[in-house]
Amino acid sequence: MACYQALVVSFLPAISRHQLCDPTIGQLNYGAEMKIMYKLKLALLVSMLAFSALATSCESSCQLEQIRAYFAALDKVSRQGSTPTDIDALLALTHDSVNYIHVEYDANFDKTTWRQAFMRNVERGAYQNTRANEVRILNSIAGKNHTAIEYSHGVIQADGSWQASHALLVLFGFTEGKISLVKEYW
Repeated sequence: MACYQALVVSFLPAISRHQLCDPTIGQLNYGAEMKIMYKLKLALLVSMLAFSALATSCESSCQLEQIRAYFAALDKVSRQGSTPTDIDALLALTHDSVNYIHVEYDANFDKTTWRQAFMRNVERGAYQNTRANEVRILNSIAGKNHTAIEYSHGVIQADGSWQASHALLVLFGFTEGKISLVKEYW
């Protein structure tokens, strides 16, 4: 095997030319070759872990985007004529281990029981909103893996303005980059 120290040295500058090649036979030194393989494997592992962390990380702007998508999907579920497909679209935005808590009503649902609660409301015709009904975020405070949201239900008026009802508070938690907690405080 020929000695390709220039190529290897460009990737691993910490290994000297003397360590890479046995000048008497012009081949890679076996010990140096093992060091190279070890360092390449280590670099690959570190890269994979870094990309994995980026894929599951969700900073404040990412959290706010997900919360806006959540409220838009919730608006669809709350409309007259909503379907199980609308419910599934809303719940698809959440982590598999999502927990919905409503402090005032003593509700505590996992994903399955939350879907069942939505389905009961659809089946009994509880949702009567129109496209004019819209939830909007009034204020947000981001923290580590959590965002507190002040929001309001409201109605879009004939002139295009939005008329809010009263302000409400909800805390969103995030796990692996997805909504994992919705805790209502109203």
